[in-house]
Amino acid sequence: MVSETRQWIRIGSAELSAEIDPLGAQLSTLKDQAGRDLLWSGDAAIWAGRAPLLFPIIGTLAGGVYRLGAQQYPLSRHGFARGSRFELLDTGPSHAAFRLQADERTLEVYPFQFDLEVHFQIAAATLEITSWVHNRGDRAMPASFGYHPGFAWPLPYGQARAEHYIEFAQDEPAPIRRLDAQGLLTAVEHPTPIVQRRLTLADALFEEDVLIFDAIKSRSVSYGAVRGPRLEIAFPDAPYLGLWTKPGAPFICIEPWHGVADPAGFSGDFRTKPGVFQLAPDESLPIRMNVSLLAAQ
Repeated sequence: MVSETRQWIRIGSAELSAEIDPLGAQLSTLKDQAGRDLLWSGDAAIWAGRAPLLFPIIGTLAGGVYRLGAQQYPLSRHGFARGSRFELLDTGPSHAAFRLQADERTLEVYPFQFDLEVHFQIAAATLEITSWVHNRGDRAMPASFGYHPGFAWPLPYGQARAEHYIEFAQDEPAPIRRLDAQGLLTAVEHPTPIVQRRLTLADALFEEDVLIFDAIKSRSVSYGAVRGPRLEIAFPDAPYLGLWTKPGAPFICIEPWHGVADPAGFSGDFRTKPGVFQLAPDESLPIRMNVSLLAAQ
C-alpha cells in the first residue's frame, strides 16, 4: 500500500498526461503531448471543480435529506466523495488507484459500509477510469454514482468557441429533462436540442442549468470543432448523461451518471428513487468512463 499524500499524482504516456488530486480522487489536469490543457482549470471564481466524483448521490435532495425507512439523513448536493480524502493504493508511470472507505464521518450521513475504488490508466491517447462501488456490509446498499469532468471550451487547437459541438454515437430523439429552481428534476419533457446526432454548443442551452438525457442510447460522444483534434468520451455503463456549463464560462461538463437529482416533490424511500442502484452484501459494481484524444481528420 502507498502511504497517503495530498500531492497530485501524475501519470502519462507519450500522447497524454494526467494529474489526480487525492482530495476527491479528482482528475485535475489532462494534457496532450504538447502540454496543452484539455481539462478546465478549476478557477474558483467561476467553478472550483475540475472533474469531481459524485457519490453516494447525484444532484440535490428534496429538502436536503433522504429517507431510509423511518430515518432521515442529510446530504449536500452530489454527496461527500468529492470533498473526501482518498487513500492512494498504487501508482506507476501510467496508472494510479485510490480508495475511500466508510468511516465514522460517512456513517453519520450514509449508514453503509462501502469502499469506493477509482482506477486511472493511460494507454496511448486514452485515459481509462474505472470506479468500483463495493458493498462491504451485511445488507443491501443503495447508491448513485457519477462522473463530472469539465473540458476546456474551446479546446486548445485554435478553433472558435462557437464552432464546438457534441456529436452522439446514435440518434437521440428522446426528450430531455430539466431542473427547477431548487435543483430538483421536473416532470416536464423538453424537445431534444440534438439535430442529426449533433448538439451545437451555445450558452443559451444552459441558461436553465443542466441538460439531462434520461433515455440516452449512445454509449459515447465526441466533442470539439470540425477542424483540429477532438475528444471522445465513452460511458458504456451509464443510464443518464448530463451536459452543463455556466453561460460564458470556458468549460463544458460531459457527465455520465448512474442516478439523478430527486424529482420535485419526492418524499419516498431512497431505495425507490429513480436511478438508484442497489448492491447486495459483498457485491461490487464497476462504472467506466474513457476519454480519448482523437487526431484531426
